[in-house]
Amino acid sequence: MSTIRGSNNPTTDAGTAPGGAGAAPNRRRGKSRPSLHRGEAKYGWLFITPPILIIGIFLVMPVLLAIWVSVSDWSGLGSPLNPQVSFVGSKNFEAVLSDPGLARKDFGTSIRNNLYYVLLVVPLQTALALFLAVQVNRRVLKGRGFFRTAFYFPSVTSSIAITAIWLFLFGATGAVNKILGLFGASGPVWFADPRGVLHIILGAVGVSSAPDALTGGGMLGVSWWEWLSGPSVAMCAIILLAVFTTSGTFMLLFIAAMQAIGAEVDEAALMDGAGPFRKFFSVTLPMLKPTLFTVLTLGLIGTWQVFDQIYLTGGGKPSKTLLTPAYLAYQSSFKDLNWGQGAAISFILFVIIILLTALQRYVLRDRKDKGRVSRALAGAIAADRSVVVAAATVASAADRGSSTSSSPAPSPSSSTGSASSNQAGEEK
Repeated sequence: MSTIRGSNNPTTDAGTAPGGAGAAPNRRRGKSRPSLHRGEAKYGWLFITPPILIIGIFLVMPVLLAIWVSVSDWSGLGSPLNPQVSFVGSKNFEAVLSDPGLARKDFGTSIRNNLYYVLLVVPLQTALALFLAVQVNRRVLKGRGFFRTAFYFPSVTSSIAITAIWLFLFGATGAVNKILGLFGASGPVWFADPRGVLHIILGAVGVSSAPDALTGGGMLGVSWWEWLSGPSVAMCAIILLAVFTTSGTFMLLFIAAMQAIGAEVDEAALMDGAGPFRKFFSVTLPMLKPTLFTVLTLGLIGTWQVFDQIYLTGGGKPSKTLLTPAYLAYQSSFKDLNWGQGAAISFILFVIIILLTALQRYVLRDRKDKGRVSRALAGAIAADRSVVVAAATVASAADRGSSTSSSPAPSPSSSTGSASSNQAGEEK
């Protein structure tokens, strides 16, 4: 039985024997493998511990604390973890969403103002950034570095300085009204005019009062007539300020994306006979789709969080037509000492941004026709390849013809030998 159980391979027996010749190499080999990875987990945790601590202390803990503040009655005095601070549930959220009162109306007014701000700023700044990128990226343009720097300069300038300059430009006797006066028009007092643009247009055509169907009802304490007022004149000045200061940053993103498009794509479109507009809308723009999604997402997040311009222009004045949710959260917390409502407004704003970003991602998702590259472009690329193949074929044929003409003619003996060898091969 011992012979059957034992191994017939002497090498194996020697390797497994306590004093075998193969025992030492196997032990050394087995010990050398763990030594290569020894301490990797320890050093890995050592490297990632500082970022984890920083994120936990300065991001996770404040978010958790803000969640507690939004469902408590903390007044800003003392610690929010004080035992005297009580849990109130969804009371702060109900105060700004459903309970009739000033808090609900202010929140509805801020949402209306910010909605018009988003609907105008995001498309305008994206279109202007793309237009500037196309112009600056042209090869025939001289001084492209200068124009790139000039267009990007407002984005790196302090928002406080830009807003102060804007207040002088759009003042009652500012440069903008002076220019309008040259054309015989009297400009408004921009940052003191609470009238909505749509109301002004309706008043010009004879609709000076609200219809009965729009005065009753509404949403978030704001009537439908007020919802349809459009951005105020003061908000229009803020919209122009935002477009002026943010287009340069997005221009650089579009320039980087356009420079990554290969030159062969433009050549294929030109061979297909596509003009500048056709090439831009059918070739360039579809290939800029990832960058376009990034620009729209950043613009959407930034416009819903506008604060500094509102703070510097009077905190929502005139008549709260510049009031935004971000500033309302600050006002409720730091001025009214109602920290619970301020935190609740912040989380509602966070949910709005997440939902709109998800909706934008769904609209710009990749469909079955990925890239939306036109069939004309595909045909142009195929034609370009066929031309290249045909040219290569002609060139190779010409090379073979030249080599054949330059080589000497075969002798009769060689031809006879080759024929006899072929016949012998067939007989075999």
